[in-house]
Amino acid sequence: MGYPDDALAADEELLLHRHPHWKMLVLPTVTFVVATAVAGFLGGLAQDRLDGTAGVVALVVVLVAWLAVVGWRCVAPLVSWKSTHFIVTDRRVLVRQGVVTHSGIDIPLGRISNVQFRHGLIDRMMRTGTLVIASAADDPLEFDDIPDVQRVHSLLYHQVFDAMQLDHDDHREGPGYTDGTGSPRRGWRG
Repeated sequence: MGYPDDALAADEELLLHRHPHWKMLVLPTVTFVVATAVAGFLGGLAQDRLDGTAGVVALVVVLVAWLAVVGWRCVAPLVSWKSTHFIVTDRRVLVRQGVVTHSGIDIPLGRISNVQFRHGLIDRMMRTGTLVIASAADDPLEFDDIPDVQRVHSLLYHQVFDAMQLDHDDHREGPGYTDGTGSPRRGWRG
């Protein structure tokens, strides 16, 4: 059983599992290409102009600098992207992030009072945006770079509405609720 299935209850249904939008990886990719080109140029320059030990030391320095830049500006954002999960189930919204230290937020659908999204022109073209989830008691939570944010917004809205409708129906069908003839009300609601 893989993630996120191991984070769910036995009878909980997974509706959506997303990582942040791939646009988070554009800058790290450009950084990788530029750093590799600069390191290749400097390595070739060091080999051409320096002889013996000085050339080897210069190549090692260039390689170490390249590894540091790639690790810091490329690998770390990639790992962060891969280890961030936005999950919607039939009961809650989960957000998990982290590799070494983990953090997470669980929002029960019954506590959600408002779901909004926003995206600018570039985000609209890339089909991403910010999802804002508000509950009755807490400040709104914003989740950036949600892929296909309008679809996620619609899914959440319908899940919250359905959860509220079920809760409302459960209260209406409690003990003593009848259809006017004295028998309990069942089936189609008019």
